[in-house]
Amino acid sequence: ALRLSYLRSGGHDPAILDQLLQLQLEATVLEKGSAGLRRGRRMGIPAVPAEPPGTGTHGLDAALLAVELENRRLEDELLALKVRRERKADAGSRAAQRHTEELARLQAEVGMLRCHAEQTRPWLHLPVCPRPVAPPLPP
Repeated sequence: ALRLSYLRSGGHDPAILDQLLQLQLEATVLEKGSAGLRRGRRMGIPAVPAEPPGTGTHGLDAALLAVELENRRLEDELLALKVRRERKADAGSRAAQRHTEELARLQAEVGMLRCHAEQTRPWLHLPVCPRPVAPPLPP
């Protein structure tokens, strides 16, 4: 739960993720050890000392636990990658939306400037032929 909370809040530091996995491994080992002792005592069976690592079912349990923890670590990495990809996509879509809004604003401004320029151009209303500057010379 702690690891998922860390990932969902945007955490992606590999060192912290490794620490969280180690804590989970320790907790799982402790839970399995204490659950086995409690089960044995409830049934009236005396507690049996644990087998040395790598022998019998304990070795298989440890290997299975290691594979399970590696799978969880990979799942966490996948989740972190998905979160980062979604954030990038969200940032990209927000940027595209801002660009679209800016383009629309600029197009409206260009339209207003064109309209204003057409209204204030006095030279467009002058006659085609220019007036003579000096009076005509006598014949």
